[in-house]
Amino acid sequence: MAGHVAARVGVSRTCRRRSSDTYRLDRGHDIKLLLLVGTVALCLPLGECQSVNNLKILDNLLKDYDRRATPTNHLNNATTVNCELYIRSFGSIDPNSMDYQVDLYLRQSWVDERLNHDDIKQPLDLNDPNLVKAIWKPEVYFPNAKHAEFQFVTVPNVLVRINPSGEILYMLRLKLVFACMMELSKFPLDSQVCTMEIASFSKTMKELNLSWKSDAPIKMYKNMRMPQFEMEEIVPTTCQESFQIGNYSCLVAEFRMRRSIGFHLVQSYLPTTLIVVISWVSFWMDVDSVPGRTTLGVTTLLTVSSKSSGIQAGLPQVSYVKAIDVWMGACTAFVFCALLEFTLVNYMWRRRPQEFRSRGNSKTTCLAERYAQITTTAHPQKTAAGGTTPPDAKAVVASLTTSPGAATSCGASEVKHEDPTMTAHFVRAFKQSNKIKARQIDEYCRGVFPLLFSLFNIFYWCYYLL
Repeated sequence: MAGHVAARVGVSRTCRRRSSDTYRLDRGHDIKLLLLVGTVALCLPLGECQSVNNLKILDNLLKDYDRRATPTNHLNNATTVNCELYIRSFGSIDPNSMDYQVDLYLRQSWVDERLNHDDIKQPLDLNDPNLVKAIWKPEVYFPNAKHAEFQFVTVPNVLVRINPSGEILYMLRLKLVFACMMELSKFPLDSQVCTMEIASFSKTMKELNLSWKSDAPIKMYKNMRMPQFEMEEIVPTTCQESFQIGNYSCLVAEFRMRRSIGFHLVQSYLPTTLIVVISWVSFWMDVDSVPGRTTLGVTTLLTVSSKSSGIQAGLPQVSYVKAIDVWMGACTAFVFCALLEFTLVNYMWRRRPQEFRSRGNSKTTCLAERYAQITTTAHPQKTAAGGTTPPDAKAVVASLTTSPGAATSCGASEVKHEDPTMTAHFVRAFKQSNKIKARQIDEYCRGVFPLLFSLFNIFYWCYYLL
């Protein structure tokens, strides 16, 4: 009897243990079910369940999808692809290599009815490279690009958006180096037109037709600044490339830019203008200041030549004359002419009058030398214009013919009784002496050089800016 009771107690304990385990299993199942229901409840408002459903629909569509055929291949029509450019950065144009670097977004859109399904209710954004490769995309390239890079940081910068109507948006981010054939005849006062070309690589115009988006196809980053140029206008145009195997559709974006002159004004035009003006200081220096005027002329000439060489070092070697070449050549010519003027003035100052050397009258020659001494030692008279003139020749001759020293040294007593015409020739000869001419040349150059340089500036800036 005791054994039977013990057996019943053992069975009762076993049943209780099994009932507890069953309760635990049911409770765990209920918790999982509640979590699943909660997940679904959270999923439905966010639309993620619908996205999962759309992806399944897309997988079913891609099973019979042929990515080699164009969307309108069954209609025997060309597929129209609308293109759009969003330029994030625009680098400086290098005049030596004649190219520029651009970071841009290329957006292409077209309609593919094969991806149209009634159950797709919202756009699908795909950035998986495997899914992107599964659909047809236009095979475009950039004909005038020297170098191209696809952006991979931090993920491949590619996006495919499939709209419910079957419209597809394909977007890429690229870094490109484009060639720009520059015309430098007006450098640095020039304007340039650089282009970006987009063309079909393998599809002819019978299969693929490229066109710009109707509303603002080319957009620039609003805070973008260019260091050397100012963007004046962006013109989107179309073109057609003809080859032996067929005609291909292409697009051209023209960027019309004007070079900013501020840098070149500070670094080129103003320094050379000051050098030319400094070379004119020699016109106000005494003719006898040979070391000072020579040093000034040679220094300014070497400075403007060195400045010209520095400017040419940063430019390509072209076969035509540039605007900066005309300016530097004119500045060099003005400085060189100022040095030549001093050479001429110094030669005339030191040369004895040819008329008196050829004349055999020793008395007249003696008086000429005395006159030269008086004109160089006497104080010159000031004119109303601010210049100076030597003492009057008639007064000097009168002093020579009446002074005792002159009569003793040159026999001026005999000159006093000579023919008056000889005295008139004597006065006229001294008025035209070389030292007077040398001073007059310096005075003329003080006004002629600035006048000529001003006229050159008017002609230069009007010709290259207008």
